Amino acid sequence: MTAGISLPHRSHAQLGVVDVHLARGGHPVLQGVDLTVTPGSRLGIVGENGRGKSTLLHVLAGRLEPDSGTVRRFGSLGIAEQEMTTAEGRTVGDLIDIELTAVRTALTALDESTELLADERPGAAEAYAAALEVAERLGAWGADRRVDTALEALGAVTDRSWLLDEMSVGQRYRVRLAALLGAEHDFLLLDEPTNHLDASGLDYLTERLQHTRSGVVLVSHDRALLTDVATSILDLNPSRDGRPRLYGGGYRGFRTGREAEYARWVDEYAREQADRARLAADLESAQDRLVTGWRPDKGTGKHQRATRAPALVRSVRRRQDALDEHALSVPVPPLHFSMPVLGADADGIDPDTPLVRVEDVTVRGRLLRPVTLAVGAGSRLVITGPNGAGKSTLLAVLAGEVEATSGTRESDPEVRIGRLAQESPAPSAGRVRDVYDAHVGSLVVAGLVSGEDAVDLDELGLFTERDLDKRVRDLSMGQQRRLDLAMVLAARPHVLLLDEPTNHLSITLVDELTDALGATDAAVALATHDRQMRRDIADWPHLALRPGPIAA
Repeated sequence: MTAGISLPHRSHAQLGVVDVHLARGGHPVLQGVDLTVTPGSRLGIVGENGRGKSTLLHVLAGRLEPDSGTVRRFGSLGIAEQEMTTAEGRTVGDLIDIELTAVRTALTALDESTELLADERPGAAEAYAAALEVAERLGAWGADRRVDTALEALGAVTDRSWLLDEMSVGQRYRVRLAALLGAEHDFLLLDEPTNHLDASGLDYLTERLQHTRSGVVLVSHDRALLTDVATSILDLNPSRDGRPRLYGGGYRGFRTGREAEYARWVDEYAREQADRARLAADLESAQDRLVTGWRPDKGTGKHQRATRAPALVRSVRRRQDALDEHALSVPVPPLHFSMPVLGADADGIDPDTPLVRVEDVTVRGRLLRPVTLAVGAGSRLVITGPNGAGKSTLLAVLAGEVEATSGTRESDPEVRIGRLAQESPAPSAGRVRDVYDAHVGSLVVAGLVSGEDAVDLDELGLFTERDLDKRVRDLSMGQQRRLDLAMVLAARPHVLLLDEPTNHLSITLVDELTDALGATDAAVALATHDRQMRRDIADWPHLALRPGPIAA
């Protein structure tokens, strides 16, 4: 009845890997991964792009064999990948049937065994009892109702006759996700499940994952989802020994543990560097003594020189051996964002006057309702509102980059304002360091900042030395976003205007940036849809914009 079908095993289900390694094209992707997922547990997987998050899901699902290590898989499993290909002519109903194959098979077996029981066939009672047990374990009678509920809640297509190849990627993903939630597998493997959901869909998914009896493995950049759902976090980013780190206590525990791990890493690296510098100094000193030992004070005999020389040579060799044996075992710590000092040179600016003020400003076709706003020194502001309300436009008006159709804007000419736009400009062919230096040069020429006061790109912790020599057009979207942020900070602005500042940034950098924005002396006004950032700055004053013109 169930040949080839993986049935749920509920409390007895197991999923995990031990010391898994996998490389692609000679490049290590997964190194020494250990994890265990049990029914009811919820594991979040985080890491920079290219760290093997989706690859690990495929290993867990059995779609990819590791080069070494052990995979334990006992129970039913469903996976929702970021992209989904479909066969021509396949419908919504076909996709649901595939995910509910075990349910369909169990109900068919139950019907068949019922007929055998009615005919009083030999063994019919045992067959019926077995089929009934499987159907009950699957919750078979409520499976389609669960799927229909999920389709509605996720904003998915509910008509099962719709062709999948006529739907968008997001529409297909929502159908697959609804089918998975309805199937109630022992384990759910979800790859960026919030990418295609609206607010109500996010709320529904969060609630379902919080209360599911399935074990959940969740790959996501959505920090709010990780905070609300994950009971533990596996970090695939580089570590001191190259192996992933598993943190308990959910996302909060991950942040605390990661910060402690980073502090230990920096401390060990600094100690090792200091030890190596001491050994190098000892070697240099011994080499100097060897050189001067061959030229002793005037009057020293040849025999004394010959006696001293071997000892000096041995001393140099010992110190060279000690230096060679002290190979650096601790790798260079990863990048850590450091906010430069902002807003500290405001002596020439009247402290009682807003740094920038707009009154009754509108912009034709973009900011339709008049806005009055004053940004004072060190102030904080979150600009909220639905898409089309004019959040980005208002930030551009505050920056002086968009002219208001009506109303006024005032700002002290000494005030430096930096605006991070929502998207990166077209990338240039120049190298990162050269592009940044040219930007600083233009700021100096314009008299906005002196060369001595401009922010050194190296001090921000946004790029490795290797990345600084890359051409901007060859950077990833996340790296381009880092460059955008660096350019905004270059002149040490008194006012920071940030439009969706978390776009394309890693969750680690977003956490660091959020902390820095709370501590800086600069005034900060931002617009963001990032749910976790909005929670983190919930105590900031809010300005809510509404779309559309004022009714006549």
